[in-house]
Amino acid sequence: MATHLSSGFTKNEFVDPTPLPESVPKVDEVGATSAPLKSASFFIGQYCKAYNEDFMLCKAENNNPEHCLKEGRKVTRCAIDLITKLRENCGKEFDAHWQCLENHNQELYACRKPERTFNTCVFEKLGLEKKIPGTPEGFEQVHEKKNPVIRNQFK
Repeated sequence: MATHLSSGFTKNEFVDPTPLPESVPKVDEVGATSAPLKSASFFIGQYCKAYNEDFMLCKAENNNPEHCLKEGRKVTRCAIDLITKLRENCGKEFDAHWQCLENHNQELYACRKPERTFNTCVFEKLGLEKKIPGTPEGFEQVHEKKNPVIRNQFK
């Protein structure tokens, strides 16, 4: 016999009060939601490539989460550094792009115009160029196409 149970949300926060060991260096949180992180993701990948590769090599040698905390903190610091530089140098363009993503269900194709101005600013001021990994050699990057064909995947 089925009974109705009310689904209630707990008001307690689930925070582990255990402090990290002294051997783990402190690092601040990135402090960005998913839209700004998605907007900056390709630049973070390029700018923090060495730290990301060190972290992934560490994870490959030992999957224990505690083993790679130092490498993970370096990745976080690098991302914080880049996001700070993006806000200082291309703040208006960065805000326009991530807010567009926020308002368009984080669909990149819907925000190509602010993305182009953001990419141009980042290239001019920071020397970083957006390159999508895995794009075949000699093919135009999807974000650089003037009239991309967008197919309805649900038909």
